[in-house]
Amino acid sequence: MEEIKSNKPDPYQALRYKEFNVFLLLRFAMVFAWSMQFIVIEWEVYSLTKNPLSLGIIGLMEIIPAVSMSLFAGHIVDQREKKGLLVKCILGFSVISFGLFLLTWPKVVGGWSTHVILYSIYALVFFGGIVRSFMGPTIFSLLSLIIPKKVYPNAATWSSSVWQIGAVMGPALAGFSINWIGVHWSMCLVFGFSILSLIALSQIDQKPIVNPKMGESIKDSLMEGLTFVFRNKIVLGALSLDMIAVLFGGAVALLPVFAQDILKVGSEGFGILRAAPAVGAFITMLISAYVPLYENAGKKLLIAIFVFGLSIILFGLSTYFWLSVFALFLSGLADGISVVIRQTILQLKTPDHMRGRVGAVNSIFVGSSNELGAFESGATAKLMGAVTSVVFGGSVTLLTVIFTALKSPTFRNLDLKKDMDEHHKLE
Repeated sequence: MEEIKSNKPDPYQALRYKEFNVFLLLRFAMVFAWSMQFIVIEWEVYSLTKNPLSLGIIGLMEIIPAVSMSLFAGHIVDQREKKGLLVKCILGFSVISFGLFLLTWPKVVGGWSTHVILYSIYALVFFGGIVRSFMGPTIFSLLSLIIPKKVYPNAATWSSSVWQIGAVMGPALAGFSINWIGVHWSMCLVFGFSILSLIALSQIDQKPIVNPKMGESIKDSLMEGLTFVFRNKIVLGALSLDMIAVLFGGAVALLPVFAQDILKVGSEGFGILRAAPAVGAFITMLISAYVPLYENAGKKLLIAIFVFGLSIILFGLSTYFWLSVFALFLSGLADGISVVIRQTILQLKTPDHMRGRVGAVNSIFVGSSNELGAFESGATAKLMGAVTSVVFGGSVTLLTVIFTALKSPTFRNLDLKKDMDEHHKLE
């Protein structure tokens, strides 16, 4: 009897590759550690200064090197072996997290002034921005080397979901661990997760360099990467939309202010607030694994970011703790969908030999906008108050979505089914 093949997509297709599972563990551990570290330091800095602008300066200290180095980092990534480069990135992050561990240890900094501690933290965050400029493009490039092209859509879904979960669960645990074990030992946990990611990376083999233009000048290499992104309206549209949402709609940078001064729920309530988006992200992972988001991707992305903006406005206006928790849960759900679709677009539309440079541009547009968004939130909160700042940011996000939907029918009608089908045919 002839075997009947099902056309139903396999939600676990990418998970059948051993190195991809190791990659997911590695990515989760690093994203978890990085995002947890950022929140622990935010809490410590705000506790030292009681100034919301200081929260913005943390973001500014990371974004300056992250943006200025990203394009150069993308060029280096496309010219080097990815595993070895990632080892250096993780080692660099581990040194920084250990330094922050020492800076939050009263026995070490007990006699230091607040300004010295503060500037030392800012300095380590600055060096972290340099490491981050290399890490993002390296991880983006490595993903395409450990799985076949036909699995890209499913792998992008799982990779994006794991990133999203790590990005919200890290800060969530940070809130609880600050309450349970204090800032100092919370930083010890961050260091531990960085070591875990290094152990996981040891299980991935070295990969070949696929760039056909080895030795290309930095100028020509960077121009090729920038030209590709800015001429590809789909890639540029996805990056721009997400950048605006993160830049203006990110309320998480002000969560210490809301937890301590507005909702008055302390570090434990802060942990619950940070955990709320994690639940939404987890649901996104389950949904996107079983219900692919590539069909009508443009409309789904626009709707997701619109819902994200609404949830941020709701959070800003809420004076009830559990309503605030619900608003953040909704933001995590919507943001998770946005991240999955954007990463799928990038994986499907980017040529293999340009992944480092495109990943670098992605870091500038989206990754670094987290820190620039933190600075924007801190600065506007200082000028107009935390609540008005959050509502303003959510409103800008809504207006951006409406403008894109009306002015860009190509993006609005984007459907990735054809791209997905072409990749599935590749063996």
